Amino acid sequence: MKSPKELALDEKIISSLKSMNLSGRALTGVKLLLEDEEIQAVQEYANTVSLIRLGYNDHGPVHMRTVVRNAIKMSGLLKQAGVKMNLEKEECGGFEDSLIAIIFASMLHDLGMSVGRQDHEMHSANIAYHILERILAAVYPENIQKRVTVRSLALEGISGHMGNRTVNSLEAGIVQVADGCDMTKGRARIPMALNHTPRAGHIHQFSANSIEAVKIEAGKEKPIRIDVTMSSEVGYFQVEEVLMEKIASSPARPFIELLARVNDNPPRQYI
Repeated sequence: MKSPKELALDEKIISSLKSMNLSGRALTGVKLLLEDEEIQAVQEYANTVSLIRLGYNDHGPVHMRTVVRNAIKMSGLLKQAGVKMNLEKEECGGFEDSLIAIIFASMLHDLGMSVGRQDHEMHSANIAYHILERILAAVYPENIQKRVTVRSLALEGISGHMGNRTVNSLEAGIVQVADGCDMTKGRARIPMALNHTPRAGHIHQFSANSIEAVKIEAGKEKPIRIDVTMSSEVGYFQVEEVLMEKIASSPARPFIELLARVNDNPPRQYI
């Protein structure tokens, strides 16, 4: 059973795709992802491992859907600004094919947390491989070349989402940043309630708990503007040690403005 939050995010994801004037392939893929029982089961167990066993933040179905939503928003802003994705520049596909790879990577990137934190991005890629094979066959039933291309791009996004492995496509870079943008206090609420003794993930919990809002919108000088509002300065850890690190290593970096502020104070601009 999906939670009300998951159902609300499902609706927002589908609505955002319907507004993008696409062929329908991306919408077909998203609906298959959102209703897949295996994905749901692995996401839920990944969250159990993350929250209860390891004391980390949410790494389950709500987080992965939030990353999908962030990634769709960023992809749309880049398209509006005339920025081409790698598949377009390399003449291997169109914007919608890139978007499908981005969405699949975003939805599956933390499945490896069901195994554990160490190397979870590579575990995610291993778990996701046959899921990608299965669902992309329904999205591209007539074109094996396109299935292979999108699968490869999605695996790059999954395996590189932590920012500690080099990614070379803009598509994978968007997944990195979209993941880093999910850091509002809702992610830390459950683990903070469950854990009462110091554990490895606590700095992430306390810093995330001070993040009030992360806005993704069109920038003034660059296509994407990320504006972070926090209730206390501990939130700067999340901005500087998590989000900024991912942006710095991402091929999407030239297209992003990043600002952060405590309450109504003047913002600190990073890039």
